[in-house]
Amino acid sequence: MILPVYRAADDRYDSGMQYARCGRSGVLLPRVSLGLWHNFGDVNTLAGSRDMLHFAFDHGVTCFDLANNYGPSYGSAEETFGRVMEGSFRPYRDEMFIATKAGYDMWPGPYGNWGSRKYLFASLHQSLRRMNLDYVDVFYSHRYDPETPLEETLQALVDIVRQGKALYVGISRWPREAAEFAYGYLAARDVPCLLYQGRYNMMDREVEQSGVLDQAYDNGVGFVAFSPLEQGILTDRYLNGIPADSRVAKGGHLKAASITPEIIGKVRALNEIALRRGQTLAEMSLAWLLKDGKVTSVIIGSSSVSQLADSLRCLDNTTFTPEELAAIDSVLK
Repeated sequence: MILPVYRAADDRYDSGMQYARCGRSGVLLPRVSLGLWHNFGDVNTLAGSRDMLHFAFDHGVTCFDLANNYGPSYGSAEETFGRVMEGSFRPYRDEMFIATKAGYDMWPGPYGNWGSRKYLFASLHQSLRRMNLDYVDVFYSHRYDPETPLEETLQALVDIVRQGKALYVGISRWPREAAEFAYGYLAARDVPCLLYQGRYNMMDREVEQSGVLDQAYDNGVGFVAFSPLEQGILTDRYLNGIPADSRVAKGGHLKAASITPEIIGKVRALNEIALRRGQTLAEMSLAWLLKDGKVTSVIIGSSSVSQLADSLRCLDNTTFTPEELAAIDSVLK
């Protein structure tokens, strides 16, 4: 069977997606971005990955978040995206905001990890080849490197922009002090930091407690939240045990030991609040992150089109009453 030629939905910008300005920049990001950390690697079917990418774009998702080591195996999520780019997305490239990152283990030897100039440039060159792109819209330092001088890592980001290999740069999971230095260094060289990407959800509020979230806002830097559903815990997936097809059962990053009776009790209480709001727990968890202007976009993962569709419905109601917020905090305190 020959697949029909892909044509993006004519109403993709009228289907309910909302867009938010990225800090003090000209960039608007969809409130929900699609992350390709899992379910887009070479262990997954190309057809399934392609269907999710098409569905996302047809519903206004313009930001696709990747990294060099996403898969599994390493690099394979970028290869999958590259195949879809060549097969169907090429006419729409200028409508997309594509991100990739480097900072974690990628290849053997002393030059395949952390934050050296050599690693960042080599990794980005490889990523562009895998994704069949001339440039990415934003390139992130994926993690803080305590050994490499910050100036080396940050100057590499500056030069990557000046060479046209990325339009913007960002940092991910950097501690507050290093982030403050990064914001100043980059701004002084006319390559301001566009985005800070951090782990953030109702159960994990470290970026609130450390001040990283407010710091990004105060510096005119957009904030993108990853792991907004705590790897599936903040959904109804584990309310009645561990499903055989879940990440836990398959031995993923989320371990069975994390699904404690105490956690399940909290999730059930949160689920009751969500039901009273007319939402699934996943929808409410995503909406909670988007309740104010400090989070520009949330990065969702997906294993199916139906799961993706459920997540996108979070935008139907991102307003919380003081009583609802207090009830959520009471459950999680």
